[in-house]
Amino acid sequence: MPLADTTTVDVLWIALSVFFIVLALGLGYLFFRLAGAVGRLSGFIRGLEQELLPVIHKVGGTIDRTNQQLDKVDLVTDSAVDVAESVDTAVRAVTMAVTRPVQRISGLAAGISHGFASLLARRDVSTAYKEGRRAAERREEEIAEELAREKAES
Repeated sequence: MPLADTTTVDVLWIALSVFFIVLALGLGYLFFRLAGAVGRLSGFIRGLEQELLPVIHKVGGTIDRTNQQLDKVDLVTDSAVDVAESVDTAVRAVTMAVTRPVQRISGLAAGISHGFASLLARRDVSTAYKEGRRAAERREEEIAEELAREKAES
């Protein structure tokens, strides 16, 4: 087939063949480069797996141990709260047990003091006794009011 006998269709077939050959070579080169990248990625993933999985395992163990210690701390804080509540209850009981006798003794001291002063001033035993009783009652009421005020403030 001489060159003069070639038609436009023949030229198009040749151009299409050259295009497909260039395309096949380009795709082959692209696949070759892609295979290298996939190989490097596969190696990276294997290395990451070998390095990262033990670290993840150690972190998991550390978290488990930390949770165990936090559980122990929780028990200790619960015990401390129980102890504080017990101490509070004991202090309240002692306060209640001591408050009334202290009130009475303070009232008695105030009564004796006022009664004795009245006896010395007026020389009348019954008046001194009444004055002492009133002074004792006032003192007991003052202490009760002070305790109520402090309780309300706290």
